[in-house]
Amino acid sequence: MARQGGDMRLTRERVFATGALLAALCLVPQPASAQPRPGDAGPLDSHAILKALEDGFASVADRVTPSVVNVSVKSKKAPPGEGEQPPEGEQRFRDFFGPEFYDRFFKRRAPREETRSAGSGVIVDARGYILTNAHVVENAAEIEVRLSDDRKFAATLVGRDPKTDLAVVKIDPGAGSLPAAELGDSDKLRIGQWAIAIGNPFGLDRTVTVGIISATGRTRVGVATYEAFIQTDASINPGNSGGPLLNLDGRVIGINTAIVSSGQGIGFAIPINMVREVMNQLIAKGRVVRGWLGISIQDLTDDLAAGFGVSSKGGVLVADVLKDGPAESAGMKPGDVIVELGGAPIKEVTDLQKRVAAIPPGRAVALTVVRDRKTSKLTVKVGEQPGDETVVAAGSKGEGLGVMVEELGEDAAQAFGLRGRSGVVVTAVAPDSAAAEAGIKEGDLVLEVNRRRINSVEEFKKTVAALKPGEAVPVQIARSGTGREYVVLKVPDKP
Repeated sequence: MARQGGDMRLTRERVFATGALLAALCLVPQPASAQPRPGDAGPLDSHAILKALEDGFASVADRVTPSVVNVSVKSKKAPPGEGEQPPEGEQRFRDFFGPEFYDRFFKRRAPREETRSAGSGVIVDARGYILTNAHVVENAAEIEVRLSDDRKFAATLVGRDPKTDLAVVKIDPGAGSLPAAELGDSDKLRIGQWAIAIGNPFGLDRTVTVGIISATGRTRVGVATYEAFIQTDASINPGNSGGPLLNLDGRVIGINTAIVSSGQGIGFAIPINMVREVMNQLIAKGRVVRGWLGISIQDLTDDLAAGFGVSSKGGVLVADVLKDGPAESAGMKPGDVIVELGGAPIKEVTDLQKRVAAIPPGRAVALTVVRDRKTSKLTVKVGEQPGDETVVAAGSKGEGLGVMVEELGEDAAQAFGLRGRSGVVVTAVAPDSAAAEAGIKEGDLVLEVNRRRINSVEEFKKTVAALKPGEAVPVQIARSGTGREYVVLKVPDKP
């Protein structure tokens, strides 16, 4: 059976290659002498060419569709009414007190409602591991996976990485078997090659669309912290998130994640080589470990480059150096311009971010900086990037406090519009949890717990661990746009 499967795959690959070659030949103009006369059999049969391409696409769909799953998530949405215009009788209060004071003390709160959302996923391991997007399973209370044969499984979240918008969930097939898709090599992609997307757009299960690779290495899309997207015109719509992007060999080359809503034929997928690195860490450790320098950086404009005496063709400007961080220990200063990392030139902020993140913590790396118009060499021992999500007494159904926090880094501060240097950022709140009942929300900055200042995730964990069951404690939070406030957190009684 193994040999038959291998022979079948080789046969299909030959069909794909033949179809692609014939299609290319079709586009080559034939000289007049080579044009067939009426009634003659032409050197190329256009119907055969199209039939070969059709067989290629159909074979990919037949082989991979069973590996594509529907991911259904049960979650809670925020109280409705936020941002809506208040009734006419209440508008006077809003005008008199101002929107901030009104929203805090007078605004009517509707009860929370359960909501369901759906996305796609792809089985990548017969043991039950499934790739999807982090935003698909965000704030999930329950996750259900439905296969192409209509089998349904409750899934557990193995780990999620919002910085790449990737997540891994797992199902237990029991004695049954699972069809796993084969992963390809996104570094070998060429612009113009065929791309096939499979997913569940608008609830239309296992929809197959075809296009080409429009571009690779797309950054600054604004979807994730680390971006090097594959751009494709294969139709990707809401519900496709988490589904696979495939090549003509039926191998996964990307995980579909985003579209440009104002355009047509512009979709983005996370390249599978990046996915593979994140997936392996999530399965092994439940989180992703990345390198970190402890600096705030920005791109060089032409004016800034001239002012700091460097070429505007590359390099990034160090805006701030975090106290006691790896860069400070190496002697880096605000105003330095990093032009090389490990002997290779630095082009822009996203380039430096991705390359530093890929360096294992503890490894020393050489940096070339321009300071006061002079070049200097520094050696930095790369640290571990803070901000990996830490679950604090929270289960999949919201046991315990039900809050997920991370260190206040530059990325989190920008994402949630926060200011300040202390506190920890709330990245998720479990439905029906103590944190949710207290009114704590994703994006809040926790400054105090039970009158103790919080400066790190470790301090937060120690302070929370010291709380007694049934105790009601004040928690000071800062929220973008509303300033600081206290909420009362009631610690759940132990079962």
